[in-house]
This record gives sequence, structure tokens and C-alpha cells, in this order.
Amino acid sequence: MQPVNLFDLATQQARWLSVRQTTVASNVANVNTPGYRALEVEPFEKVLNGSRVAMQGTSANHLKSGATNASFAVNNTPDPAVLPSQNTVSIEKELVNAGEVRRSFELNTAIVKAFHRMLMNTSRG
Repeated sequence: MQPVNLFDLATQQARWLSVRQTTVASNVANVNTPGYRALEVEPFEKVLNGSRVAMQGTSANHLKSGATNASFAVNNTPDPAVLPSQNTVSIEKELVNAGEVRRSFELNTAIVKAFHRMLMNTSRG
């Protein structure tokens, strides 16, 4: 049986969330570093636009297609508010970002669990 594309998509989003969580943690760790420029990861929607999400064939007669691997770009935050120390990290914004990452990880996990449960139920009956 071929892997289901939803699992590949969830894995890709989990990797993206991991990169975003690391970026947020780096920004928070450098909140008092003079001259530090806040970083942000490109949105996951942009990553999806660069990859192809499609059904995968279960037979040799089906057309070949599938999602491609995409890398995640980490960029400086556009037009940040610069503090007197030339630091651009906003702790409030980073805490909001950390909350978004946590909620996205929870949603990703819930979707994968529900899909796995559905696959298990269909294979039993």
C-alpha cells in the first residue's frame, strides 16, 4: 500500500512548525541583544504554493504525481519597529507567534490521529 498524501502533508507542516518554533525561540532568546534583527519563517501557504499537492496512484496504471519537498525560508521581519538598541524583537509578537505554533501543532496532531483512526476502522471492516 502506498503512503497517503495527507500524512506527507502533515509531516511537512510539522517540519515547518518546528523551524518556526526554533525561529521564535531564537527571537525571544535575543530580545535584549543590541542590533539583533527579528526573524520570521515564510508562511506555510507559500510553501504549499511551491509544492504540488495531489492524489497518489495505488496502481501501476495510474498517473504518477505527488507532493514535492520544499525548503523553508527564514527571513528578517519586514518593516519592524526598531528599538533604541537597534533590536527589532517584539516580545509580545513573539509570544503570540509561540501560541500560534502550539495551536497548529495540536491541530496537526489531531488531524493525523483522526485520519489514522479512520484508516484503521476501514481496514478492520
